[in-house]
Amino acid sequence: MAYETLQFEKQDGVCLITLNRPERLNAINMRMVEDLETVFKAIDEDDEARTVIITGSGRGFCAGADIKEMANPQARQLPAGKPHPFFFMIEDLGKPVIAAVNGACNGGGLEIALCCDFRIAADAATFGLGEVKIGVMPAGGGTARLPRLIGPGLAKKFLYFGDRIDGNEAKRIGLVDEVVSPENLVDEARKWAAVLAERPPLSLRMIKSCVNRGMQMDLLSAIDFEAKCAAILQKSEDRQEGIMAFVEKRKPVFKGR
Repeated sequence: MAYETLQFEKQDGVCLITLNRPERLNAINMRMVEDLETVFKAIDEDDEARTVIITGSGRGFCAGADIKEMANPQARQLPAGKPHPFFFMIEDLGKPVIAAVNGACNGGGLEIALCCDFRIAADAATFGLGEVKIGVMPAGGGTARLPRLIGPGLAKKFLYFGDRIDGNEAKRIGLVDEVVSPENLVDEARKWAAVLAERPPLSLRMIKSCVNRGMQMDLLSAIDFEAKCAAILQKSEDRQEGIMAFVEKRKPVFKGR
């Protein structure tokens, strides 16, 4: 399928999504919202898709909402009052999602990265939630997800001042998982994705659900939910394959069943 604002490719179970509005630092407009919703729905329904990488074309990962388009009364506007479904589609996808942050990652762009399971950044990448500087605030979950990742104190500093940090500082505070040189960024993300693509899909789906939902529960409820998910996996073909491969000293072949 062709997308107006994205490039998409799939190889060996690894899906690469490249945000592709380089002339606007891949800023989010209504067309990109629609493309993201379409591509993540397709990936969710594709059993051959095992992992996902999101990156940006040109100098930026994603500069956030397209402010120039927002200022144009003739342009289709991003709806206000509720978060866009694509953020939840990224976060809740039952497959690992890696953000490969190649450049500016601001506003809604950072909120996309926060929805991913992992964030790998080029050392020259920058991160910020600068909405406060134009009299607005994050509307894609930034005030909820960022404190859960780096703590409320650091999150408030991000949100109140609206300043940017580079990739190395982002790694220091736990915002990103790895920092590499720009030329090695996508290759590093592909290495992570290739390993994850060989892991049992059902296990990854259950683990991701337990972590995401468990963060919204009290401790005992989260442990109970974990036990129920583990019980489901006990009956899977992948569990049997994993055990037999261990006994037979061979590499397991997981099929997601």
